[in-house]
Amino acid sequence: MKPAGPSPTTVWLNGEKRELHADVTLAGLLEELKIPSHALLVELNGTALRRDEWDARKILPDDRIEMVRIVAGG
Repeated sequence: MKPAGPSPTTVWLNGEKRELHADVTLAGLLEELKIPSHALLVELNGTALRRDEWDARKILPDDRIEMVRIVAGG
């Protein structure tokens, strides 16, 4: 019998429902998704987060995460 692990957490990522590992931080999510963090704006539940907050902020059920890559040019 497989040991019971933490149940997945359901969140909204860029408008799409997604299941994540429980107890994942925002920085951990970026690493898991292989998203480079430079030139990236992350908004959590309508509030933009500073990069120094990403390691400490655990993702909770029903969080709404928006990620926007910042690009230069015109």
